[in-house]
Amino acid sequence: MTNNDILKKLRIALSLKDFEIIEILKLVEFEMTKTELSALFRKDDHPNYKECGDQVLRKFLNGLIIKNRGTREERAEKAAANAKKPTANKAAPKTKKHSKVKSNGSYRKNKPSKGPKKTS
Repeated sequence: MTNNDILKKLRIALSLKDFEIIEILKLVEFEMTKTELSALFRKDDHPNYKECGDQVLRKFLNGLIIKNRGTREERAEKAAANAKKPTANKAAPKTKKHSKVKSNGSYRKNKPSKGPKKTS
């Protein structure tokens, strides 16, 4: 599998447009025009096909990381800010145990009578 194939599959899997890929590459200070990018996505027998080098794929992957997670400095700042916040130690509320209530001295409910008893 070539770098071009990997780039194509990532583009499809992440539903990225050309301008979004260019923006991702700009995050890592890598400039590429739309025509250069479209040359990477052409079939390999096309006259304007360009092979995607390791550097382009590496820069794209690093740009994706920055886009999704932020830079290392931003992540460090967030971690430091979260560490400074006091965490509330909320214990789970205690559940009350239900006790069985005796009715008429028994745990069973009294069955209603079926009517007057017949006497013979």
